[in-house]
This record gives sequence, structure tokens and C-alpha cells, in this order.
Amino acid sequence: MAMFLYGLNTICDMFFIGRYVGETAFAGVSIVSPLTQIPLGLGSLVGVGAGSYLSILIGENNTQVQKRLLGNANSVMLIFTVIAMALGFLFLNPLLKIMGASGQELLYGSSYFKITLIGSLLWIAGLAYNMIVRAEGKMKMAALMMGIGMIVNIIANYILMAILNMGVEGAAWGTNIAMFVYVILFFLYCKTGHTSFETNEYKLYYDKEVIKEIVSLGMPSFILSVMTVIQGIIILKALNSYGSTSDVAFYGIAFRIMNLLMTPIYGLMRALQPAVGINYGAKQYNRVISFYKIFSFVAFVLVLLMWLPSVLFPNEIIRMMMPDASFGIESISYFRFIISIVPLLCIVLTAMTFWPAIKKPKPAMLIGIGRQLILYIPLMIILPKIFGISAIYYGSFAIDGFLSLIITFMMLHEFKTLRQQL
Repeated sequence: MAMFLYGLNTICDMFFIGRYVGETAFAGVSIVSPLTQIPLGLGSLVGVGAGSYLSILIGENNTQVQKRLLGNANSVMLIFTVIAMALGFLFLNPLLKIMGASGQELLYGSSYFKITLIGSLLWIAGLAYNMIVRAEGKMKMAALMMGIGMIVNIIANYILMAILNMGVEGAAWGTNIAMFVYVILFFLYCKTGHTSFETNEYKLYYDKEVIKEIVSLGMPSFILSVMTVIQGIIILKALNSYGSTSDVAFYGIAFRIMNLLMTPIYGLMRALQPAVGINYGAKQYNRVISFYKIFSFVAFVLVLLMWLPSVLFPNEIIRMMMPDASFGIESISYFRFIISIVPLLCIVLTAMTFWPAIKKPKPAMLIGIGRQLILYIPLMIILPKIFGISAIYYGSFAIDGFLSLIITFMMLHEFKTLRQQL
């Protein structure tokens, strides 16, 4: 539920942009969307790393490290924020031009992302803190925080865009406000004593071993985000080279809806992490294996409930984002094809959480890097030149279908290894 609400949070901006600004602004913000994954990826790195480590520490009953964990996470967040802001402002326009943005699209995308960079500490901390709450097993509290943040985002976007007419800048500030609320809610959660460990949330620590664990366990999640950024740059460059502004806007819609459909998987991933981590720390390996199977199955069932209406009624779903746009039968076919892979991703994404939760981040890192560098990037550069923009949608399905098979065999081997340790 928390991740579904977070998915609605990310859709919220585009919903208001599509209705109150227009197709060109939608295309401009769609182009910059991969770059917004960078602060989210850094937040995910800290959240997954600190959360995975916390779950294992709870299983081991290691209270000494628990009480210094959050202070070390705070230090990592501040370091990452400085790096993200410096690199973001320095390379923003060159990156947008590489992706094919020009004219009004460039102006809209640049304006949106600059405001995102200003709030990057809030983006990183807001996501990371919520993941740490989930790592304790406090799923209801995490969902409540996400729900409040989503409501704040909707209200802020409506006021800033519909009433004050601030355009894409209003959408970006609305999200920054929501992220600020996430941070405040976490500090209130700690202050009122609801945590299951000693937090010291106002402190800054720099324990090399703790920071090493946070970064190493969270790195697969960050690599996945970075590879998504590179993938987005390649795809948007191809769309701008071989398509039109409408094609860019349509891909932005399809990509956002696909991500929303995947939120049950993201949610079950986050819920899986403490279930696996705590039991792995306690050496309950049969439970570790059972949890992966149960969570993957439940993710599949929940995805179907959202996925089937999108396949059956694609026009209605797309028009919720941009009611005045007109897309042809071919575009609707592309939409159906790109979302058809979503049910299979239940296996892929839960595996990406499973490995760091048992202190084996390398397989997840290799999958994240290999998917992009070996498969996605070469194919997305070559195929659109030959087959046009249709190759983006069909190629994406083929790549993730192949990857699902590989990960299935890898997980079977992992289960065998865990059983041998019993």
C-alpha cells in the first residue's frame, strides 16, 4: 500500500501537467524524468542499505550498532546530496540536449529538474527514512506516512498549478513539499518513541564499517536506478531522433503507468526485505526461502488486479493522464506490449531485494549492470535505427522476458545453497 501511494505520488505531477499545462510541457518533463531517478536512486541506496542492515541487526539482536545506524545514514545522505546537486546543476542542460530536448521542451524540463535538485536532500531523505520504517516491519506506519505525503502533494499541486498557475515549477515544488512532509513525519515517529530501536535521529556519525555495509547493501538498488537513467537517455534520444513530440509524450505516459502498475511489486519487495533479513540474521533459512516464494506469488496476484484493466481499457487509462491528446491504434498497441511484461517482473524485482537481504549484493549488481550494458543500451541504439520507435517497445519486452528466465534459474540455485546450510 505504501509503494502504491508513492507511485500515485510520482504520477500526480504528470496528471496536473497534462491537464493544466499541455503536451509540450508533458514531453519536456518526460524527457527529464530519467534524471529525477538520480536523487530517488540515492534515497533508495541509503534506504535499502540501512534497512537491509537494520533487519539483519534485529535478527542478530545487535543493539549497539542499531543505535548508531541512523546517524551514519544521515551522514551518507548529506554527502550524496552535495554530490547530486553539484553534478546536477553542472550537467543538466548538456544531458537534456543529448536526450534530444530543444526549444520549449528544454525550458520545461530544465525548470522542473532545477527545482527538484533544490529539494534533493528531501527526496533522498524522504524515501530513505520510509524504507527504514519498513525495515523494522512497521508496514502500516510506512503506508500512513506515504498516504499523508500523497494527499499533501495533490493539494499542493492543485494550489500551485490550478489556482496560482505556476506551471511545471508548481508541480516540482508540490513534490518537494510532499518530500518535506515525509521527513517531518519520520522525525515525529522517532520522537514519539514508536521505533523498535534506539534511533539518535538528530546525530551524524561516520563509522566506516557501518557506512560500508549501508553502501554495499544499497548499491544494487542504486545501480538499477542509474541504469534506468541511462536507459531513459537512450530511449528518449531515439524517440526525438525517429519520432515526434507526441511520441515523447506518449512514452512518458506509458512509462509512468507501467511504473504505477509495478507498485505492488515494489511494495512487496520492501515488505520482503525485513522478512528475509530478520530471518536470515536468525539463521531461519527455510523461512527465508518460503518468504521469497510467498511474496513473489502475492505480488503477481496484486499486479494482475491492476494490469488487466490497463490491457482491456488502454484508451481510458491513457486519457486519465492527458484527456485532450489523440493517439492512434499503433500507439495503443505499443502501450499494451510494453506493459505485458509487468507480471513477469514479480520474479525479477523480488530477487533484486532478496540478494541484498541475505548479504549477497553482487548478483543483484551484476543483473542491474548486465541488463543495461549488455542488452538494453546496445539494442536500443541499433534497433530503432532499423525498425523505428516500435523497436523500443518490442525490444523492452524481449529483454525483460529473457532476464526473467535467467533469474529464475539463479534463484533455484540460491535456494539449494541455503538448504545446504541447514
